[in-house]
Parts: sequence; structure tokens; C-alpha cells
Amino acid sequence: MIQELVHFLGAHIQMLYILVLSIFVGVEVIGKVPSVLHTPLMSGANAIHGVVIIGAIIVMMNSSADNTIALVLGFLAVVLGTLNVVGGFVVTDRMLEMFKKKPKK
Repeated sequence: MIQELVHFLGAHIQMLYILVLSIFVGVEVIGKVPSVLHTPLMSGANAIHGVVIIGAIIVMMNSSADNTIALVLGFLAVVLGTLNVVGGFVVTDRMLEMFKKKPKK
């Protein structure tokens, strides 16, 4: 299994470079956002992660039954993507509740 992972990383080293570079760029971009805007932007971005869920399902459907790495990573992507989408909607809903007018007594 370790040998498969090393072979996969060796064959896709450019994708690994792009992943690491995108992590650094993402940290820099998010670090420059004012704290007032951080929560609304992140809650909206979390809702977009439905694309991750669809992509993970497609990867799992197209992988063979003996490709354990693809199935495990696909399953983790579905679970974590679902948690991210639900969390984004919960945070957005709580923020919208703050702006609703309170009923008069």
C-alpha cells in the first residue's frame, strides 16, 4: 500500500505542487480579509463545497473495487464536504437571524 502511494505521488508530482501552492495562496488571501467580512465569506464558500461532494462521488463510482486509496479518499471527501456544506448553511442561517426584526409585544 505504501509502495502504491509513493508510485502515485511520483506520477502526479505536478498536481502535488499545485496543491501546495494553492494552500499558500489561500492562506495569504484569507489572511488579508478583514474579520468583519470573514464569517459571511466563509459561510458562503462552505456552501459551494457541494462540488466537492459531487466530484468525490464521481471518483468513487469510476474507481475499481480493489482501489482502496481512491475509495477511502472519496468517502472522506464526501463526509467532510457534507459537514462543510451543512456548517455553511447553519452559520449563514444564524447570521441572517441576527438581522431579522424582533416582534413587538
